Amino acid sequence: MKLTWSDVTPEAAYLSRRAFIAAGIAAVATPALGLGGKPSAFSTDEKPNSLQEITNYNNFYEFGTGKTDPAQNSGSLKTSPWSVQIDGLVDRPGSYGVEDLVPEAALEERIYRLRCVEAWSMVIPWLGVPLSGVLDKAGVQSGAKFVAFETLHDPEQMPGQRSRIIDWPYREGLRLDEAMHPLTILATGLYGRVLPNQNGAPIRLVVPWKYGFKSIKSIVRITLTDKQPPTSWQMLQPSEYGFYANVNPQVDHPRWSQATERRIGSGLFGGRQDTLMFNGYGEQVAGLYTGMDLAKNY
Repeated sequence: MKLTWSDVTPEAAYLSRRAFIAAGIAAVATPALGLGGKPSAFSTDEKPNSLQEITNYNNFYEFGTGKTDPAQNSGSLKTSPWSVQIDGLVDRPGSYGVEDLVPEAALEERIYRLRCVEAWSMVIPWLGVPLSGVLDKAGVQSGAKFVAFETLHDPEQMPGQRSRIIDWPYREGLRLDEAMHPLTILATGLYGRVLPNQNGAPIRLVVPWKYGFKSIKSIVRITLTDKQPPTSWQMLQPSEYGFYANVNPQVDHPRWSQATERRIGSGLFGGRQDTLMFNGYGEQVAGLYTGMDLAKNY
């Protein structure tokens, strides 16, 4: 089914349709079917959080430090037209439109767990494409070992950038094999609709086995490099935030435990659940870190 951005599915209908399809899938033992995008074998069968929760509980310091600030303050962000500069160790550097990097016909639905370093979590139905395909379009050169990302820097549109909380623009990075892993996507939508500004419109990274701050929002630049790139939280507080930021219940944040998490929607005093190694994606990604000390490479 080809997705069009006018296909806005009410949340209740979305969940009802997923439940119906899931029942049919269980009966015939076929792979899960993504609604609003191509089938994906990478989706969790956990119930997604509501659209209200996903769009009103965010960390996006470019629009303020409060969880509701991004929804309240991001309306001024102009997301179209939007281009992403891809440069560094690539064969075809240049400025690429979002519609070229993530064409509608290629969209997949990926229902992923999201685990914040602050020990809360959600389940989000993203729409996007594997980052590997985007990098292949640019032509990754043999010397590339890392991928660096930057968020838009525009204090007029992003009032939170008028503060000095972070050395703007926001920066993130992945090792090349992490970036090329099939779980890693660039998302341009959620819940079958265009990605809201507060969730990182028009294009953001999603790396589900890492803490949420690695999934950089509103990307304007992707650089292939042979050196590990500086990342914003690691630059700001290196004793607390490492480059890898893999979800790891055995390695606590210096100021709180990472062993458990609170699922948003469970209530302020709702029950906590155990945090899973690599956020539950260990079977797919643990091999990336064979032989590494994940306490030192946090």
